[in-house]
Amino acid sequence: MNVNEAIDLLKRNGYKATGKRKDILDYFSEQDGYRTAKDLIIHLENDNETVSFDTIYRNLHLYKEMGILETTELNGEKHFRMNCAKHHHHHFICNECGRTKAIDVCPMADVKKSLANYAIEGHKFEIYGLCPNCQNN
Repeated sequence: MNVNEAIDLLKRNGYKATGKRKDILDYFSEQDGYRTAKDLIIHLENDNETVSFDTIYRNLHLYKEMGILETTELNGEKHFRMNCAKHHHHHFICNECGRTKAIDVCPMADVKKSLANYAIEGHKFEIYGLCPNCQNN
């Protein structure tokens, strides 16, 4: 998802596209991988913007609920990134830098066989480790 698509989605759902909301979207669209709320706050403060923790967390939650951002948990902390679901895929996520690499393999065909009598409503498959760059540091 890009910033314009996200803003259109906000407007279609009755939300205003405020400057702060656009700044948050711009930040995540420029990042390569998952980032924390703290990373976002530091970025906004470096741009001399006044930041309310409440505003940040409220918007991150809204963006996640609307499918604009996707989340994962690294080292016990929630991380966010722009939703990249143009097609079905999963991710390798670097535990050190948060960068991601798309994985086009999905284990659900095998899982569905072993859960034949279950109603599966969704899934998320992620692999965690160190990217080549972080392995060399």
